[in-house]
Amino acid sequence: MTGASPWPALWALSIGFFMILVDATIVSVATPAIMTDLGADVASVVWVTSAYLLAYAVPLLVTGRLGDRFGPKQVYLVGLVIFTLASLWCGLTTTVEQLILARIVQGLGASLMNPQTMAVITRTFPADRRGRAMSLWGAVAGIATLVGPILGGVLVDGLGWEWIFFVNVPVGAVAFVLVTRLVPTLPTHVHRFDLIGVALSGAGMFLVVFGIQEGQTYDWGTIAGPISVWTLIAAGLVLLVAFVFWQLRNSGEPLLPMGLFRDRNFSLANVAITTVGFTVTAMSFPLMLYAQGVRGLSPTEAALLLAPMAVVSGLLAPLAGRMADRHHPRYLAGVGITGFSAALFWLAGALVPGAPIWQLVLPLVLVGAASAFVWAPIGSTATRNLPMAHAGGASGVYNTTRQVGAVLGSAGIAAIMEARLAALLPGMTGDAEAAVTRLPPEQHAAFAAAMGQSLLLPAVVLLFGLVAVLCFARPVHLRRGPAVVAGD
Repeated sequence: MTGASPWPALWALSIGFFMILVDATIVSVATPAIMTDLGADVASVVWVTSAYLLAYAVPLLVTGRLGDRFGPKQVYLVGLVIFTLASLWCGLTTTVEQLILARIVQGLGASLMNPQTMAVITRTFPADRRGRAMSLWGAVAGIATLVGPILGGVLVDGLGWEWIFFVNVPVGAVAFVLVTRLVPTLPTHVHRFDLIGVALSGAGMFLVVFGIQEGQTYDWGTIAGPISVWTLIAAGLVLLVAFVFWQLRNSGEPLLPMGLFRDRNFSLANVAITTVGFTVTAMSFPLMLYAQGVRGLSPTEAALLLAPMAVVSGLLAPLAGRMADRHHPRYLAGVGITGFSAALFWLAGALVPGAPIWQLVLPLVLVGAASAFVWAPIGSTATRNLPMAHAGGASGVYNTTRQVGAVLGSAGIAAIMEARLAALLPGMTGDAEAAVTRLPPEQHAAFAAAMGQSLLLPAVVLLFGLVAVLCFARPVHLRRGPAVVAGD
């Protein structure tokens, strides 16, 4: 981008990006109100979130390439219109079936928007300033995930569950005007669409994500007839292997250029962001259940425990971005992930009945500080050495792995919570969320211990991300001058 600062464009895109990520978590607090108002059961309301996440995650490989072909600005605006109108539809629905259908359309709009933000960063910011841009992108992603439950609680308590969707309409309108005015129309690249690759990746991703996301609902057993959760996951993995094989054999233009993975940093960054997506999604569940079941906090009060973490992360993100442009990402991301994991081990030990609130807030502040040094170094390192013609496709891959990590985190934390509750409270029946509403005081200690032990799972998963970032190569823009280290 010549002659103009790319920052206004990024700020404009970040409004919509923030909105679609908030909508991935905002419904959780509104679940009881939706059940009451629409006369729905738990199994149906779970699909209000599941349908959105599936429609959001599955097409990301394709929507990233659409940005390369038709321009990230144009694809983003189409997605924004779909998302905003679907949000209005969500708020106007009168049955849970209508709400689920509207959420599917909303998820498709979000999938069109998501990869374009990262692609614009890659194509408009020079490599030596991309870290600061990625710090904003990462801070928006991290804070949005945390803000969702807080905003949801405030809107549901004050105006009703419909307003968690209605609020998107004016925000979407403002974002449309700003993106139209501030985001440049970038050159497009002629791509032929690999229809076989689209079919294989879409079907494979759907089966894997659906199986993982809904495994807990079906107790990891039979769904219908001979079809089980594991059958779906296995079939999805077979299709994804076939997709990779086809991409390698495709002599035309594959959907996913496998040459991207020859870049060591791109491959390692995808591993790292999968563990971060897993952790950010997984960590809030045990904490929220402890806060409500053991401490007796309301959903809004429980969600506010996350506020210091979000504030600290947002304040430190610009510093982390500037440092990411000047220093080897393995050190910054390594310190960030190490601090993140250590904070979760600390928090796991703090989840006991009667613990002062400050003993919970301190490790959460460390989570916020550490996560600020995770998003920018990993995100900027993923794309720094890649060709601009594949910026959208690479962004689609990166966001897909992050979203798959989030789905794995949701399923994994549900499984470990159930296992620890079964071990420490064998008499407890039903799922953890329902059990919280009828938890007697004599069970508080065991319940708190189960939630604390569950937090150890994301803490350990982050260590795999630590190994990945410690293997980062020094980015090309840092190889000039005396700072180059042999072997890098």
